Amino acid sequence: MAVTSEISTREAEVLTLVGEHLSNAEIGARLFISVRTVESHVSSLLRKLDMPDRRALALHAAATRAASPRPAPALPKPLTSFIGRTRERAELTELIKTQRQVTAVGPGGVGKTRLALAVVADVAADFADGVWFVDLVPITSPDMCVVAGTVAMALGIGEQPGRGFDRAVLAALADRNALLVLDNCEHVRDGVAPFVEQLLAACPGMSVLATSRARLMVPFERVYTVPPMSLAGDGDSDAVALFMDRAAAGGWPPNHAMRDQVATFCERLDGVALAIELAAARWTTLGLDGLAAGLDDQLRMLSGGARADDRHRSVRAALDWSHALLEPEDRMLLRRVSVFMTSFPVEAAADAAGLDKGAVAAGLARLVEQSLLVVTDTPTGTQFRALETIRQYGLEQLEAAGEVTDARAGHLRWCLAEAGDLSVVRADWRARFDAAADDFRAALGWAGEQPDRRSDAYGLARLLAPLMFTRHLTGESQWRYEQAAYLADDPAAAAELLRHAAAAAGCQGNGDDMYRLHHAAAEFAQRAGDSVGASIELATAAASAYRFWGKFEHIPAREDLVALIAEARRLATAPTSAAPADIASAVAAGADTVPASAAPADIARSGAVTVDPARAEAARAEAARAAIALAEAIVLANPFGAPQGVTDVPAPEVVSSAERAVELTHGTRDPFAESAALDALAAAQSRAGELRAAAATARRRIRLLSTTPDNPVGTHELIDALGQATEFGLGAGDLAGARRWGRQLAEHPMLAEVGHTATSRLLVADALAGNVDDVLAHSARFLEAWHREERPARSALGAAVAGVRMIHGLRDDYDAEREWTGVLQQLGTPATDADGYQAVFDALLMLHHGQPEDALERTELTPAEARTRVSGAWLPWYLALHAEAAALTGNTTTSGDLAQARAEVTGNPVATAIIDRSEALSAKDRARLLSTATTFDAAGCIYQSARTRILAGGADANEGAAMLTTLGLSPMTALVHL
Repeated sequence: MAVTSEISTREAEVLTLVGEHLSNAEIGARLFISVRTVESHVSSLLRKLDMPDRRALALHAAATRAASPRPAPALPKPLTSFIGRTRERAELTELIKTQRQVTAVGPGGVGKTRLALAVVADVAADFADGVWFVDLVPITSPDMCVVAGTVAMALGIGEQPGRGFDRAVLAALADRNALLVLDNCEHVRDGVAPFVEQLLAACPGMSVLATSRARLMVPFERVYTVPPMSLAGDGDSDAVALFMDRAAAGGWPPNHAMRDQVATFCERLDGVALAIELAAARWTTLGLDGLAAGLDDQLRMLSGGARADDRHRSVRAALDWSHALLEPEDRMLLRRVSVFMTSFPVEAAADAAGLDKGAVAAGLARLVEQSLLVVTDTPTGTQFRALETIRQYGLEQLEAAGEVTDARAGHLRWCLAEAGDLSVVRADWRARFDAAADDFRAALGWAGEQPDRRSDAYGLARLLAPLMFTRHLTGESQWRYEQAAYLADDPAAAAELLRHAAAAAGCQGNGDDMYRLHHAAAEFAQRAGDSVGASIELATAAASAYRFWGKFEHIPAREDLVALIAEARRLATAPTSAAPADIASAVAAGADTVPASAAPADIARSGAVTVDPARAEAARAEAARAAIALAEAIVLANPFGAPQGVTDVPAPEVVSSAERAVELTHGTRDPFAESAALDALAAAQSRAGELRAAAATARRRIRLLSTTPDNPVGTHELIDALGQATEFGLGAGDLAGARRWGRQLAEHPMLAEVGHTATSRLLVADALAGNVDDVLAHSARFLEAWHREERPARSALGAAVAGVRMIHGLRDDYDAEREWTGVLQQLGTPATDADGYQAVFDALLMLHHGQPEDALERTELTPAEARTRVSGAWLPWYLALHAEAAALTGNTTTSGDLAQARAEVTGNPVATAIIDRSEALSAKDRARLLSTATTFDAAGCIYQSARTRILAGGADANEGAAMLTTLGLSPMTALVHL
């Protein structure tokens, strides 16, 4: 994208993401800046580019991007020049142009990566979507999912709830024409091979260049063996040119007359690039004679050695020799820092080495001077890194010296301190976390295998789990919470960790795991002698199977859940051995909250470590009663309409049982338990037709959660509450509120990678309001994410899709309307939805095109029939549109039906205004009809306001038509003018 001199680099990044129709929250999550900062950048861009609004800004960004021939390749920039290899460069270039999968193989240090970087820079123009480079060195597991996750992070693909990284990558690259470079595959071939095979099969436009010490053994692989640096031509060979260039970098270029001697020396190094570069780094201190002498000693030492095979002999000789020339303290430092997976600061090296920070800083500088470490300046400070070949060599030396335990222990000590410091999010948080994440994983992997390090492993896993959640790596967060639970010595602490793991699973849309983890938490609570805590977990599991039934692949049977509640009741009255000391331990351990089964949330927040036993026991019993009452209100009455079975409990009784659960949970002072009860109450109120009360309850729920921590439990509840507030706001005709909550949901960072889920509620609100530009922008994000996730058949998305389809119908864009009709058919929406949102959106479209007879037939249910067949939020809209269709056709609705319809829509100002307009049409009362426009304007329902003016006729009709044109809609067919 061309950027003017007035636009900063950060503004250019924001502009690019605006062009991709990302919301401010998504942009903030992608760039790891605050939403407020994004808003500031967008405002600045609007001013600098003289754009009227965000839509124009997005169009400008997209047009500028389209004018560029292709994206720049995302390649590392080597610090030194590329020398020679003209023939190899041409051969490998030709292979990449003609073969979809090429593997450049050769021994460590031969120069595979540098050759690959040079070649892909040459061929980048041949790939419309560019070149992507992925370094696999940090990976320690050969699992395909780990490989796919590393590729996803390199490509900027975040984790998606309920979906593995492998599927996410394949979906994202399905229609791309790009080259993927996988560097250093040898240690993870078992994971790379199946990943590459799936990628080539699923993504016909993708090509792969891999570098490895051994071939991948996948179909269609074309192997190219990277030879050592050319030795032909004696003093003019590539090997000599490389030595002369690198030696000159030290400030003392070799005399040209020495080229023949250098050629002889390079031959003894077998032309291996790494060996030559290491030797050249010593040129200024040893000269050529000293280099040759040192190499002679090392070669004799390694002659016939069992540790080095023929392929690695030269590199190992150079490394052994270079290592032998170091001072003893520098040798120790080099092998100690080899435990770091990626870059590390001086402080980390000091921990691993067990030395003074000043001494370590000086030693690292000497290792950099000898080309054994690379130093870089980063936003978080100076970082050091060992090239992988040298790091592996250092690990061997560490093993031989018998220092593995000490170095790993120091590494673990630093990881614990760094993870603890990262628990406080600051401006540089993401950069610091990303730089250390692989080391956290490696340290935890080692500690978990050491029986005497179990406590440290638990501590690191417990720290890492919320850090992963903050980084929006929700799947790994769930895994780390589980890992910490099974490492914990205290079963009560394990139960609390599993509760967080269950919430993380819920954030991913994985109801089956959520249900399993609540069961596991109950088991650990029982091991702790906490039968009351176990009771709460079982009751929560039962309630979750109804509250979040749409997240389950295997929905638990109703009879199983009823039995679960019975067991929860039994446990709630069983003797418990939990003591107040357990609460003190939990607080002292730094848990986010003391388990609800142990004490009220206010005890945990106070930081108290002593609790009156009678008070604690009473609070625990109260929490159990509340959890069981909530489970009974949900499972036995089913206000959510879950498929486990609809009961015949009268609506008032459903509301009453939910109100009792709210009262009990409020007494526990646990905001998450109270939020769940308010969720049930709002659903019950909706079922009873009390839509205004349901919307108010949903808003109350959001207020309750506004000050809770951003942990998995709080985030899971808040996302659900925002969705509920949007839905019930629509039912109550509060379009402005529904759009506000829907926008918060669409911009939530946790949903940045699942745009179809994030935008679905907002799309419905904007479609009903007639906000065409917003619908078009957010529907693009919806469709892209839905296709990326391989078009899941989720009925919960149906209302959004039907709303988008209607907007395209109102615009007379028939191709787009057919496309979205196809999406709706693929969602597998249940037949019951035909009398809900589908009927409403169909009727709106039919009325717009002057087809009131069709609209009347589409909404043919009487108010009494609709009361039982149309879901609560859609009932007012359905009845109102039926009344208008009847008025426009001259079909006189019985006064009883109209009165009942008016009673049903009470509290929904938009639906009430539509009925008022219908009566005005029947009475030919133009003044009354125009008065409804004021109501529509106040409600933010632009489309209905324009429709009123057109139906009024005359000059008002011209004004209404102009409003539709401004919205981007086609002219409305009005069969009646007053």
